[in-house]
Amino acid sequence: MARPSDYCEEIAGAICERLAEGESLREICRADDMPAKGTVFRWLAKHQEFQDQYARAREVQADAIFDEVLEIADDASNDWMERSGEEGVGWQINGEHIQRSKLRIDARKWMAGKLRPKVYGDKQTHELQGPGGGPIAVEAVKYTVHDPKRNDD
Repeated sequence: MARPSDYCEEIAGAICERLAEGESLREICRADDMPAKGTVFRWLAKHQEFQDQYARAREVQADAIFDEVLEIADDASNDWMERSGEEGVGWQINGEHIQRSKLRIDARKWMAGKLRPKVYGDKQTHELQGPGGGPIAVEAVKYTVHDPKRNDD
């Protein structure tokens, strides 16, 4: 079966639905019944309704990705390993699993922040400073306005 290349609202909708569920475009386009990534980008360039739907799906995707953060953080199932040695059987912390979970969380937080910066991004503030880090000097300027219609002579 050949990959679809002509725009189809049904396929475009399926792509957006899968994006909204948290799946990557790369993963979606690996399926034989889906278009290649290049085709999706061409569709985005040509079809405004698909652009709008795609943008909304990416915003919802950020929420799905953020939900995964909680699932990963709450899953402690592989944090400990059973080890047997000279002293018998015991439990040892699985540092590799914990570090991998931290990496997965950080990657998802970063991606959610990029997809929806106002919701999941880091708040940035800008501060103005004068010379040497001090306050900014403000000079008061006094203006005198002359009304040409008024004759005070």
